[in-house]
Amino acid sequence: MHPSRLPFSGAHWADHVARHAFAIPDSVAIRYEGESITWARLHDRVRRAAAAFAGQGVARGDRVAVLMTNRPEFVESVLAANAIGAIAVPVNFRLAPAEAAYIRQDSGASLVVTDPLLTPLAAAAAGETAQTPTPVLTTGADGSYEALLEEAQPTEGGDQAAIDERDVALIMYTSGTTGRPKGAMLTHLNLLMQAITGIRTSRLHDDGNVGLVNVPLFHIAGIGGLVPALMLGTTSVIMPTAPFDAQTTLDVIEAEGVTSLFLVPAQWQVMCAHPDATRRTRSLRTISWGAAPATVPLLETMAKTFPAAEIVSVFGQTEMSPVTTALPSADAVRKIGSVGKPIPTIAARVVDEQMNDVPRGEVGEIVYRGPSLMAGYWNNPAATAEAFAGGWFHSGDLVREDEEGFLYVVDRKKDMIISGGENIYCAEVENVLSGHPAVADVAVIGTRHEKWGETPIAIVVPADPAAPPTLEDLTGWTAGRLASYKKPTGLVVLDELPRNASGKVLKHELRARYGDS
Repeated sequence: MHPSRLPFSGAHWADHVARHAFAIPDSVAIRYEGESITWARLHDRVRRAAAAFAGQGVARGDRVAVLMTNRPEFVESVLAANAIGAIAVPVNFRLAPAEAAYIRQDSGASLVVTDPLLTPLAAAAAGETAQTPTPVLTTGADGSYEALLEEAQPTEGGDQAAIDERDVALIMYTSGTTGRPKGAMLTHLNLLMQAITGIRTSRLHDDGNVGLVNVPLFHIAGIGGLVPALMLGTTSVIMPTAPFDAQTTLDVIEAEGVTSLFLVPAQWQVMCAHPDATRRTRSLRTISWGAAPATVPLLETMAKTFPAAEIVSVFGQTEMSPVTTALPSADAVRKIGSVGKPIPTIAARVVDEQMNDVPRGEVGEIVYRGPSLMAGYWNNPAATAEAFAGGWFHSGDLVREDEEGFLYVVDRKKDMIISGGENIYCAEVENVLSGHPAVADVAVIGTRHEKWGETPIAIVVPADPAAPPTLEDLTGWTAGRLASYKKPTGLVVLDELPRNASGKVLKHELRARYGDS
């Protein structure tokens, strides 16, 4: 046998689990609702799930859609798909049925794995009314997933598939400005670099680290947050999917001795407001935030509320696996508001439209190269070519760099709204709203929101000026067509939209007039 094919010699996360099952079998890999899953048990279930998937016809290169709330079976399914050389496709459970169906169809997933809470959405995604619907496995004590795992007979070494580091591990769908989601192909090398980045930025050098996953696992911040623990063999506490609640989160932190925690700014704001936050979080060593802008007052409050924890700011995007810059605790106060400097494993430039480097202090787009960069967009060569124009990956983020090399995000080049950590692209919402019979023209912009950071509002030109649509008309129209968090929460009715000579809507004018309304 070639040395690279020996057991435990691989570098993908199923191999990490296998090594920990051999070296520290009784140590805890996952804690979920007070129950422990050891590395030995996780490894056994991953092997069984891999055999079960193979029994369903899944082979190397095939795609497995994972449509679940936060639960251990989510992790098992992703690892099992990768263990046989297949590609896992996490699906946002907040999507409307048509949106979930599009992702399943675009990815060509040959199997959908879901949980009892999401059975109707999974059925719609799998095309239950089609002539040949995609098979669906459902978790739970009486589900088909558990039954197949019990029956599975994994072959010895069956979880040691010959996987190259540049093979695709995940297709993570992120909304695009064309209105259709794009599938970022993340490789095993990308995930390995994310593990190294997470270990470095959050100081995860101690065997006693306990990480808390309190964001959706379908999100890169959720599944990406697991990668360091899977590599190092430390414990991850997975919280069930539920509306964020500070009291519940504090209960878990205190009971489990959580040492590291990532939350979006809106969640940190709620945490800081809890009267027992400081007293009940003494186990925390590092806390981090990202996915949306954090205000200076919030960062100052976090520093006062969690004085014993290092505060780390991370910035990036799904296509970069995701972290690209980090601001360590030592600079958190001195450079408050900055997203830090590029991490050592990537190369970054700040450029103008002609790909010329802009002088420090001037605004430009940040572009990247490096081993954490995605392999491209699934089934979308045009979008891939556009994103890699000039030989660098175009982030769409406009930044400025100060005299010490610290970066500050000043705007987004593309029309994206970040609401509670979720990305909402205006074109996607506009495409749906434009189909309403009472809408002649529409533009969507973001407006400030105290809780979510931003929220979308619709600026509409009515088909009949005497009978303009109401906000209730529009939100009713989006039901089943858009995820709930993407629906507009405000409405402005105009006679016409401002446009330039080429017909492009002047959104900067709309933002200036209505963006803070």
